[in-house]
Amino acid sequence: MARQSWLDEATNTPLIDKYTQELSTFIEAMADGRVDDAELTDQEQRLVKHMRQVEAKLDDAQHAEVTKLLCELTAYNIMQTLYSLQQARTKTVFRG
Repeated sequence: MARQSWLDEATNTPLIDKYTQELSTFIEAMADGRVDDAELTDQEQRLVKHMRQVEAKLDDAQHAEVTKLLCELTAYNIMQTLYSLQQARTKTVFRG
């Protein structure tokens, strides 16, 4: 399997979001436009499984770097989601 770059070579834009949108489990969960308890639980279980597999392969220095990467990625995703929600808000002013 060829290595998937985490960044777009031309723009330095992270590609993880793009890869996420190609995951069959993500596509299935998002098909109806909402996420239910079971879908969230299933995703958490997949995440925990993969975290355990990768964590076991890392030495302490690599673990520290990957932990920092995951934290930065999570912060970026939360900020990106909030930004998108803010941009989607109606820009009209209530005149009562």
